[in-house]
Amino acid sequence: MPLVTGTFIVVVVVVFAIYWLMFERSETRKQGSLRKRLHAAAGPKAAKRIALLKAEDKLSAMKPLDAALARTSGIASSLQQLLARADMRQTVGGLVLTSACLFLAAWLLIGWMTRLPWIGFVVGCLLACAPYLAVRFKATRRMRTFEEQFPEAIDLIARALRAGHAFTTGLALVAEESPQPVAGEFRLLYDQQNFGMSLADAMKDMAQRVPLLDARFFVTAVLTQRESGGNLAEILGNLANVMRERFKVKRQVRVLSAHGRITGWVLAGLPPALAVAMMITSPGHMMTLVNDPMGPPMIFGALFLQITGMLIIRKLVNIEY
Repeated sequence: MPLVTGTFIVVVVVVFAIYWLMFERSETRKQGSLRKRLHAAAGPKAAKRIALLKAEDKLSAMKPLDAALARTSGIASSLQQLLARADMRQTVGGLVLTSACLFLAAWLLIGWMTRLPWIGFVVGCLLACAPYLAVRFKATRRMRTFEEQFPEAIDLIARALRAGHAFTTGLALVAEESPQPVAGEFRLLYDQQNFGMSLADAMKDMAQRVPLLDARFFVTAVLTQRESGGNLAEILGNLANVMRERFKVKRQVRVLSAHGRITGWVLAGLPPALAVAMMITSPGHMMTLVNDPMGPPMIFGALFLQITGMLIIRKLVNIEY
């Protein structure tokens, strides 16, 4: 057992060391050399002015991988939007390489431990999804926090309009006074329209970055008022009240569907936990299942049914509000 644990630790360290040497180290060197050249050429003030220019977002620091990801524009763009939604600076290439390293490490290690490469392959596929699930979890948690803070931000804009300020001044107040992540999104919205983008385009870009129905209501209300006129402060005040009521309904729905979600998690985690427990207490029984010719098809069938059941339960508890 100590040999297996040591082997696993060595494999993980080697994988992360290779990733750091190939990508992180070279990127840090490039940034450092660029800063030195900017300071040497025109001083720190000029370097700050040049830093205001938005560089083109790269999918990866490696040119071959960047070109390969660029050809899969649909998948790469969706992953890039997910990373931006989670407020992570990692590139799409880094996410893909992390998944690939986890897959190879698990495939080699589990296959060597069990002498069954297909088990290592299955475990590697599951571990390869872990980085994506972690980014998605962080993005979902950030969007939920944004949804909680959004009505207060709209109220702040409405109060600024009632006090006689312009709409863009209200955006700046939200960017300065509100907590994250609302402050960061409104800061980007204010900077975009302040540096030359039209307000309509900046608002539509915000609606794409924040995939929430409340954000689309806000963008639609502002753009409609700019076209047809009306009291924007009153519109935003009513919209904030509607958002608070919708948020109350959402919380009630989550409370009522909590039993179904817990049931889904228990049913999803019970078979793997039971398999691990049997591997520890009675490994002979599990090896009979693995070595029998009917064993692998039964395992794959059980996995298929397990995933299908999880998706059905998720569809049942995901109630539209």
